[in-house]
Amino acid sequence: MKNHKALAPSILSANFTNLATAITETAEGGATYLHLDVMDGHFVPNISFGIPIVQSLRSFADENALNLTFDAHLMIANPKSYIKPFADAGADLITFHYETCENAEEARGIISLIRGEGKRVGVAINPHTHEDVLKPLLPEIDMALVMSVVPGFGGQGFMPHTLDKARKIRGWADEQNLPLNIQMDGGINLDNIKTVADAGANIIVVGSAIFAHEDITAKTREFVDKIT
Repeated sequence: MKNHKALAPSILSANFTNLATAITETAEGGATYLHLDVMDGHFVPNISFGIPIVQSLRSFADENALNLTFDAHLMIANPKSYIKPFADAGADLITFHYETCENAEEARGIISLIRGEGKRVGVAINPHTHEDVLKPLLPEIDMALVMSVVPGFGGQGFMPHTLDKARKIRGWADEQNLPLNIQMDGGINLDNIKTVADAGANIIVVGSAIFAHEDITAKTREFVDKIT
């Protein structure tokens, strides 16, 4: 379905002692994506988790019939070296940052690597990267990710100027009749999620605003209901 709306809970904010329960509860609440924030301590000043966690969660999701799209957001300095490992670990959608590339041709090389693994492709931009860099790539990708906080840490405040980025990208996609997904990630909560969706984002990442609550399933359902 073109531009279906979906919630993508980010497990970076979950309780790491019980990730299996956390992802089960989000699925029960209606989430259809699982956002996997992979940080290397170089591209961003933090380290999160890597391939073994993704592989373990993929196995658990498959064994328990959790219908989740594994959405790997690679906030790493050298994404091309890790496309195959994350694809093999079970990622369905692999997103890399345009900022790791010198130019659009280098980005196209990474896009080709992801396609070669049979996976969907996303390209992310940071809050202060101009959205024009994505325009020539839109026909070649499945998703554009607009970061609405500076990547690297959870719990930051939403940056309102990023809404204009999403609006412009959605406009370009519509002009070309592209079935492009637009994702926004960072500082999204129940107060602003509808504004984010209205700006053109249809896959919305939420972290601490879900996982900080005792009843994760109920809180997930609140978010899903806001956008569907």
